[in-house]
Amino acid sequence: MIRIIKKVLLLKNRIIPVLSVLLLIAALVGCEKKSQADSGAFKVYYVNTSETGIISENYALESDLSDSRAVIDELLQVLATIPDRLQYEAPIAGDIKLLNYTLKDKLLTLNFDGKYSELGRTIEILDRAAIVRTFSQLEDVDYVTFQVEGAPLTDHYGNVIGNMSADTFIYNVGKEISTYEKIELKLYFANETGDKLIPVYRSVVYNSNISMERLAVEQIISGPNTDIAFPTINKDTKVKSVNIKDGVCYVDFDQTILNQTQNVSAEVALYSIVNTITEFSDVNKVVLSVEGETAFTFMDFVISGSYERNLDIIE
Repeated sequence: MIRIIKKVLLLKNRIIPVLSVLLLIAALVGCEKKSQADSGAFKVYYVNTSETGIISENYALESDLSDSRAVIDELLQVLATIPDRLQYEAPIAGDIKLLNYTLKDKLLTLNFDGKYSELGRTIEILDRAAIVRTFSQLEDVDYVTFQVEGAPLTDHYGNVIGNMSADTFIYNVGKEISTYEKIELKLYFANETGDKLIPVYRSVVYNSNISMERLAVEQIISGPNTDIAFPTINKDTKVKSVNIKDGVCYVDFDQTILNQTQNVSAEVALYSIVNTITEFSDVNKVVLSVEGETAFTFMDFVISGSYERNLDIIE
């Protein structure tokens, strides 16, 4: 566009008034936007067959863009249609049914039936990402929110997910939901009496921009989510930083970790973190700190220096 303007300015050495140049820019930009709108070209997002990310397909809308509800109805039908060649998965398909939707103040609310709650965490995140990314392209949709039988959608821990935009599923420039990966973690939680550790295996979908060590620590804090194991750390604890150097993993917590609410020994709480982190091949030792202090008292137990894996405390 700039080159076009320069050519116009220099054409036959004629001087064009600034106002004319501004009008020219406005006309070019307007034509560009109009051309894009008239084309009806959209990207519809689907889940890939391996269920590890989402992919997009160009789609030409048949409905008039000025009729938002017609466009939404059309896109809902597309997102619920299973591709003939099965090269990807439709995000609204199978047993999942959309009961109704509303559009108000640029907020699109999608209300699903109870079957939606039965989706696995991995596929639920990917389905939701595909749906939100698709509808966020509409001028009349700034945010999308999900409901299940009229109640706000919550995550695995009971937190309301709330309004989502395309940016909800973008973490780095140029990287989208496809940066999500799935990993099986071996986590250590307390036994019923709180004096030994037991391993719990958990499949987790995570963004590749977060370190697996930090992911594992946050999973320890969130709790075991099973009846055979019990939490070891205050669930409100925040991880301030996780760094690895020369085989040592440095984990810094906020003060909340000192407010122990679990019925476990200090050693069990300590080694639930240490043993979990040392499951990763690049970590041999773990150094814990609170607000940057590497020596602190935790349940009358002084924690200082580095710690290695302790197999004797495992049940």
